[in-house]
Formats: sequence, C-alpha cells, structure tokens
Amino acid sequence: MNADVAAENPSALSLWNDPTAPVSARVDALIAAMTLEEKTAQLFGVWVGASDEGGEVAPHQHEMEEAVDLDALLPTGLGQLTRPFGTVPVDPALGALSLARTQARIAASNRFRIPALAHDECLAGFAAWGATAYPVPLSWGAAFDPDVIRRMAAAIGRDMRSVGVHQGLAPVLDVVRDARWGRVEETIGEDPYLVGTIGTAYVQGLESAGIVATLKHFAGYSASRAGRNLAPASMGPRERADVVLPPFEMAIREGGARSVMNAYTDTDGVPSAADESLLTGLLRDTWGFDGTVVADYFAVAFLTLLHGVAADWADAAGTALHAGIDVELPNVKTYGAPLTEAVADGRVPEELVDRALRRVLTQKIALGLLDPDWDALPAALDGTDPDDPEALRGRVDLDSPENRALARTLAEEAVVLLGNDGTLPLARPRRIALIGPNADEPTAVLGCYSFPQHIGVRHPGTPLGISLPTLRETLTAEFPDADVTYVRGTGVDDGDLSGLDEAVRAAREADVTLAALGDRAGLFGRGTSGEGCDAETLDLPGAQQGLLDALLDAGTPVVTVLLAGRPYALGRAVTESAAIVQSFFPGEEGTHAIAGVLSGRVNPSGRLPIGVPRTPGSQPSTYLGARLAQASEVSDVDPTPAFPFGHGLSYTRFDWTDLTLDADEAPTDGEFTLALTVRNAGERSGTEVIQLYLHDPVASVVQPVQRLVGYTRVTLEPGEARRLTVTVPADLASFTGRDGRRVVEPGALDLRLAASSADARLTARVVLTGEERHVDHARRLHATFVQKPATA
Repeated sequence: MNADVAAENPSALSLWNDPTAPVSARVDALIAAMTLEEKTAQLFGVWVGASDEGGEVAPHQHEMEEAVDLDALLPTGLGQLTRPFGTVPVDPALGALSLARTQARIAASNRFRIPALAHDECLAGFAAWGATAYPVPLSWGAAFDPDVIRRMAAAIGRDMRSVGVHQGLAPVLDVVRDARWGRVEETIGEDPYLVGTIGTAYVQGLESAGIVATLKHFAGYSASRAGRNLAPASMGPRERADVVLPPFEMAIREGGARSVMNAYTDTDGVPSAADESLLTGLLRDTWGFDGTVVADYFAVAFLTLLHGVAADWADAAGTALHAGIDVELPNVKTYGAPLTEAVADGRVPEELVDRALRRVLTQKIALGLLDPDWDALPAALDGTDPDDPEALRGRVDLDSPENRALARTLAEEAVVLLGNDGTLPLARPRRIALIGPNADEPTAVLGCYSFPQHIGVRHPGTPLGISLPTLRETLTAEFPDADVTYVRGTGVDDGDLSGLDEAVRAAREADVTLAALGDRAGLFGRGTSGEGCDAETLDLPGAQQGLLDALLDAGTPVVTVLLAGRPYALGRAVTESAAIVQSFFPGEEGTHAIAGVLSGRVNPSGRLPIGVPRTPGSQPSTYLGARLAQASEVSDVDPTPAFPFGHGLSYTRFDWTDLTLDADEAPTDGEFTLALTVRNAGERSGTEVIQLYLHDPVASVVQPVQRLVGYTRVTLEPGEARRLTVTVPADLASFTGRDGRRVVEPGALDLRLAASSADARLTARVVLTGEERHVDHARRLHATFVQKPATA
C-alpha cells in the first residue's frame, strides 16, 4: 500500500504493519516506500533527557555536539532516542510518561508512524535515578556464578522494559590486558573464558526480558597501549583471535545478543569503526550475526577527528557504513545530511543505506514497534492517568525488595578473602578502629556507570535515589556490642595525612583495626577508577599506602578492606595484614556483604577475576602470559602476582581426592572424562570453586602457560562430599595456528583441577592422537561438570 494512502486512511493496514506477514516482506515493503531522507533518519539517534514533569523529552546539549532541532528532524522519522533516563535525574514514572509522550509525537510526525528505539546504559544496573545499583562487572567475575548473573540481568531488563526502554548498552566483554586501564571495573576479568561465560549469562538474562543486549567494545579496546583510555591497541591477529574475540563469539552464539558496539580503538592502523573485515567479514559472514551494529558514541565522527582516515563527515559516514556500522550514536552528525548528500551525488551507494536500514527495521519489527496495536504507554503506567503527571510521582519502583535481595546475594558471592591469619571471622571484638577514606562514604560501593556517580554528581543537591548504607553503619549494626571508632585518616586521592596521628591512636586503642581503602569511581578525571581515569602505577591512590603502613606499625591486627575498581599492590600489607578482604565496587548492598564476611555471617566464596599485583609497576601482565612472560633471572621485574587469578579463601576447608580418568588418550575430535571427589573437611557450610586449566607443553605457536577452560561452584555442608565428573572436549585445546586457522593439534596436555591459577590440586596428563584438526566458530566451547553425592 502507498504510504501516503496509508497516512490518509489509518484504518487500512499496510504490509509493514501486518504482524501476520513475514518479517522480510514487511521490511521490503517499507524500504521500497521510503525516500532517501526517511531511510537515513532511521540510522541515527538523538540524545535526550526525560522530563521530571512528565512533558516530552528535551534534546541533550552535549559539549561535543551542536543542538538538535527535533521539529526539523521528526517529519522524516528517528531511529533512536539516546539515554532518556540516563541523562538527568527524573522520577521513573514521570520519565516513563515523558518518553511515552515523545514516542507518540515521533510516530505521529512521520509518514509510517514508526517510533524510535530507546536505549540506555545498564552496566551495573539500569542507569536511571532510583534504580538498583548492582555490583560492577568485575564483581560478576569474582562470583564465578553465571546463574546469579543471568537472574540479575533479567531483573535489570524487566525494569528497563517496564518504562519503555528497548536496548541496553551492556555487557562489556573486554578482557583485561593492563590493570592500569581505568575501565577495568567495567570488565569481568582477565580471562576470556570467564568473561565469555559470565557475559553470555548476562546477555541471556537481559534478552529474556525483551531488551536488546549490546556487546561492547568490539574489539580490542582493553588492549590499549600503557592502559590509556582510547589509545591505539598493540595486538597481533593471534591475540585478537584467542583472547579478545572468544567472549563476543560465545555471547552471540549462545547468548543471542542482538546488537554489537564498535570499539574506539585502532589496531595496526585500522580503526574498528572502519574495519570491514571485523564488522562484516568476521561478525556477519563468519559468525552469522544478523543484529545491528551501533557506533560507540561519536565513533563515526572520530574517523575524521581522531583517526584521520576520513576527510569529512560524508567520508566518515560512508567509511563506517561500508565497514558495517548500522546506527550512528549518540546524535546525528554524519548519518544525516552528510550521508544523504553523499548518496545523492553517488559517493556512497544507496545499497549500503538499505543494508543497514534492513537490520534496523527488522529489529524494530521484532520489538513490536510497527505492529498496529503498538502503544507508546509502557507497562509501568498501566492503569494510571497520564493526564495527571503529579499523581504518578513515586508510583514506579526500580529498586524493589527483590532487586535488593538479588544485589545482596551477588555482593556476598563476590567478596574475596585474599589472606587470613585466623583473625577473621571477628569473634565479638569490644573495640573496632574503622579507619580510611571508604569507611564512611556512601558511594564507595558504586562504579562509574552507576547513576549517582555517572549523572548524579552533576546535580548537587539531588537525593541519591537509593539507600547506600556506609561500611561504618553496617559494621555498627553487625557488631552491636562493639565500640566502633571511626577516623578518616586520609582521602582517596588528596594526599592529606593530617589525620594520620589520630588514626594511629585509634588503632592502638582498639582490639582490631579495619582499614577501608580503595577507589572513588568517576569519569574523565573525576575519580581514581572509571572511564578516562587511568593509572600510571598500581600504587594505592593518594596517601593511602602511607596510612596503611602506619596502621600496620601501630601493633594492632589490621584487616585491610578494599572497595575498589581495580586491584592494587598493597606493599607490606600482603604479608603483614591479619587479613585482606577485596571487593570490587559491590553495589548498594555491598557493605552488608562485607560486614557479613567480617563477622562470619557470610562464608566468603569469591575468587579473583584478575590477579592482585605484588609490585605497582609490573603492568601490563596477566596470568595468561607465555613462558617468557614469567619471572626470570634475566630481568629485574618480577610480574608474579601477590594473589593470582582464581584465588580466594574460605572459613572452611575442602579436600580434593580420588582423581580418575576414563582414558588417557583420545583423538583430536574426541573428549576426556575426569572425576574427583570434593569434601568439606571443615566445621561450617561453604562453597568451593573448582577451576579447570589447560596446559599445552608443546604447540606449533607459543601458548600461555595455562588458561581456564571450565569452572563450577560446589556448595557443601560440613562433612558432605560430592563426586564431580568433568567432560573435556578436545576442542578446548584449540588455538590459532600459524596459518591463521584454529587448530587442535595432537600431543600431550595437562588438565589441571585447581583452586586458583597458582594452586593446582589434581593434574591429569592426557594425549590427543591422530591428525591435527581444524575447527571454527561451531566448535565445542565448554567442559561439562556433573555433581552427584559421593559414595562412602
């Protein structure tokens, strides 16, 4: 049906609005009816902020962009609304109404009545005022528990969908290569298998709620030189294939992610936003991805401004579109008039516009945005009167008791006990000295993409929107009979030690000292951790190490408690602290979790998703290093961590025994089956994390000394035992060979069942036989763990 006829007769159903028609037919009909301007309008977003009065959203004036005239744009349509909830503080119900009114206006303004797709951040919870602030992704990795991450993501997705959001910009699947990088807190860890499994679980949860999950940053952002944000990446094709890409591969294949965001990085001179071999050749032609590729904010313009591979906006648009970027975010800059003019004069083929448009419209149809019964009013406003905005205020709860319970569960699982001389759990101390900059700071539990730290700090005087009990408050509640003396001592990064004498006096008068240290999350210099907050060394920020050393000298047992976004070298505290408790920005319930570990109410089960360095200057270094990357007599720099990847202690003890192997040989397309018994030999219930590492002694290209290929959590009561059977496919031994293809080679392998990357408990030497075998993205990705009660 002609679009103008349909507009004059809304009751007549156009093919593109017919939900019974095949999606491809609906898309074809719509594309055929659209002008060039209407096509390109679907390929960009506009950055907006919802109204706290329930009126329409207002365009956000970003310092990098000119003001946007919505009245001029809307007659041809609009592809996306950027961060309606994550731009200014707004009551969730009024924000939902504001978004709904804007969506109704957008649909009414264009010939095809197509609304925009609304996206927002959801890195550690929906980044909206009043929404639950969950632990940051580095804590997800520390939990080693995909199931709880899946449930968390589903809860986040339900909250987002209820107020009219369609797409979430998460998870971050960058594998840490240098802990100095400010965005370490946003990552899941330093191991691609851990990142892949946890990230895939997040995608599954978010997508189950109807939210389009966006994988970022594709690919290699975290491999930047010297850990600097938005710097060139030093990375060969093998490192990219075997370390950087597997998490994305898994999240697309098993998670069903429907969107991918490019990385800002250029690798060997090619920006990701201009890399056709990456965004089209690998992502689509090889992996079969059929969703949308969205630009990281301003990335298309950066092809001109930062990379110098495009002469002007039209050239940047054509380059990105050809590479495979379908949608320009956050604002229209290059995909509007510059792209339209370049297509009209033949510089950019219209087929490229149609290719991207097809993906965008397919996604909008899948979201129901073109169905005849589409309603701009979201589920959260069902049964309300949109004509009475003030009556809506406070009606939508994005921080429900169920959300908080889930946030606490994850926070408790993610706390890592690094060291303990028996001081923990604390046995009814009479006098506690609580000292440090993070002891009485509500936001010490939050990462840089939490709403209070990301947006709230720009609006002083605005309430936080969620309850953030400080460690001082939760400790006082956890130890009601103790006298808790608080001294700040120093700031996170101000270098001020004027409170040092008072801190030492408090420590000397106490039974135990708790040193609450770490980071302040922020953006672009406003914090010590977060986007743009890169570190020159891994010393504790400011004067915190000086404070810690003075407390160690005071003579009272010191429990070092870290609320941080990255691991830090702790100097003397590694060996002289009575105990060390590590948490990575554990979210709004985080201080309850830490207090529970200190008291023993919670038996810690977290494991390090990234090693803790022994010295502050040994970066870049990860446990995935090859033999030449280990400590040696020919270098003065020892990269050996103080606490390795996968490390974490418990208040109980586990015995690992009775390793058996079904066969010590298997063909290169076969598998091995191992079994072991794990017993809780302590006096209280606890959870052990069984980690499986693969060591390849001889390969055709240099391999890491070992790499994680599987893990599982085992929860046991005192005296209880489980028999674990582990099936290990030969495909897990594959790597990128000399010819660039992934290969499984015959030869010996060590399968190490371990409590950390430095604590192998049981090892099976096996041999792969037969011819070398090439595998691809359809290879088996997982070892399978089965738990059964152990027989006596």
